[in-house]
Amino acid sequence: MSEFRNVTIIKKANVYFNGGVTSRSVIFPDGSKKTLGIMQPGEYEFSTADAEIMEILSGEMAVLLPGGNEWNKVTGGESFTVPANSKFSLKVKTLSDYCCSFVK
Repeated sequence: MSEFRNVTIIKKANVYFNGGVTSRSVIFPDGSKKTLGIMQPGEYEFSTADAEIMEILSGEMAVLLPGGNEWNKVTGGESFTVPANSKFSLKVKTLSDYCCSFVK
């Protein structure tokens, strides 16, 4: 899906890691939520309450998923899933555009 229709956009930015990661929240008519954002090169650790599907629209990074011991390369056009109530780590190599879907 390259565009979203009939949604509500939250104007206030979500800013993490001193601006290294930013996003905007998109709320759908059924109440589901996604964020659209940008990650600058760097290393980040995230915590999540809900399960997430991270679509990498452009860029290159490595992800260390919960319970894993190997970093997996992810590039534009690929995605990965994070279980609820967990942490995951990213090593962002190039400016990366992403869409995060929260799964309830």
